[in-house]
Amino acid sequence: MTDVPDRTPDELFERVADIIEAARGHVARSVNTAMVNAYWHIGREIVEVEQRGQARAGYGIRVLADLAARLGRRLGKGFSEPNLRNMRQFFLAYPEGSCVPEELGGPPKRLAPPIASGVAEIRSAVPIASGVAEIRSAVPSGSPHGLLFPANLGWTHYAILMRVGDPRARGFYEIEAVHEGWSTRQLERQIASLLFERLSMNKNQDEILALARGGQEVAVPSDVIKDPFVLEFLDLREKPTAQERDLEQAIIDRLEEFLLEIGKGFCFVARQKRITLDGDHFYVDLVFYNRLLRAFVLVDLKLGKLTHQDLGQMQMYVNFFDRHQRVEGEAPTVGIVLCSEKNDAMVRITLPEDNDQIHASRYQLYLPT
Repeated sequence: MTDVPDRTPDELFERVADIIEAARGHVARSVNTAMVNAYWHIGREIVEVEQRGQARAGYGIRVLADLAARLGRRLGKGFSEPNLRNMRQFFLAYPEGSCVPEELGGPPKRLAPPIASGVAEIRSAVPIASGVAEIRSAVPSGSPHGLLFPANLGWTHYAILMRVGDPRARGFYEIEAVHEGWSTRQLERQIASLLFERLSMNKNQDEILALARGGQEVAVPSDVIKDPFVLEFLDLREKPTAQERDLEQAIIDRLEEFLLEIGKGFCFVARQKRITLDGDHFYVDLVFYNRLLRAFVLVDLKLGKLTHQDLGQMQMYVNFFDRHQRVEGEAPTVGIVLCSEKNDAMVRITLPEDNDQIHASRYQLYLPT
């Protein structure tokens, strides 16, 4: 027997507690995954019966009510008619399972057979939350479907996703939720702030399709630029007495939410970063580093309308970082001027035509309608 290190009672307690909590987390994730996949299969069964029964007068209308009543008597709560309707809608929204590519954490793709393909009747009922293996065994005979959805999204995620009408946007949000580990609250916030629509601006149809099928990829500075940035989480009010430092302090206080809004790969570096040129001091409001771009990203906050002087000041900041902070192998510094109002024509004339370093974006303190 190998030597076991001496442990205090407190150390023993912590190790045992960690093991139990890890096991409970694994069980919860497994049950959650089983439920999502089971609900998809239930929705598929309902749609099949409805489509086959349309020739029989009134049959389709009674399907959900009858099923809910019988399931309620046998299995208890959780299978009401509205819940069954959601499961039906789940299948209709995802007829081939998850939109997440396998390389981004999605399940292996399987081609869904036609709905009215003669699926055999399930002969033995299995409790929904009894585990992944049981879900597989309850799938109709001859069906190629096993587990069709990633493990880290639960039923509440999909209940939110089903409300997104555009299939391209729905696929994008599902992919990003899996890849970025969004909570249901974060997912709701990104949908409410129209993230897909903001990233789709100024993209052609092929680029929008790529966004829907692969999620957001950060390869060039413009990939992280949104217009507008939505900062409703700061809970600020637009008022005449507001100052730029109020906006900056609110961002620092809600830095986690701000990082979620500005996008992938950002790390906070500094606030009010001092730049000294021949004895004169200048201050960059916020400095970030983007590990995907491998570049510093400078953010300057402006209340009111953007001026060409604001863009010139950002150009100076970017030049300083490029010449004195950037090291070999890093990409050129990116500068973002965040303002509440801007003149796009002025921005285009002020900046060079081939510019990819200086960007001006609006911010708004409320969710778009």
